[in-house]
Amino acid sequence: MATKTIASATVRAVKKRLLPSRAALVLTPSARGCNGLSYTLDYAKGKDKLDEEVKQDGVTIIIDRKAQLTLLGTEMDFVESKLSAEFVFNNPNIKGTCGCGESFSI
Repeated sequence: MATKTIASATVRAVKKRLLPSRAALVLTPSARGCNGLSYTLDYAKGKDKLDEEVKQDGVTIIIDRKAQLTLLGTEMDFVESKLSAEFVFNNPNIKGTCGCGESFSI
């Protein structure tokens, strides 16, 4: 019976131990997942004093004041493919993303 490979990995020998011998695996910072920031879309009940309001083509978007600096210059798009339909944020400020593409760092 043939086995199906789900994922592959590179193995490297190291000279010094990073953790005591009882640790079976060591995770590097880049292997731990999310980068911290992510986009959240929700219906707004109102606009706070310092929130940014964007109006275009009959649509109003309110940007929370805490998110404004991370969104400067960002383009919001809606992309449909055979497998998904989703909003995509093309942000020129991003310095890194997680492996799944849902979180980012600036």
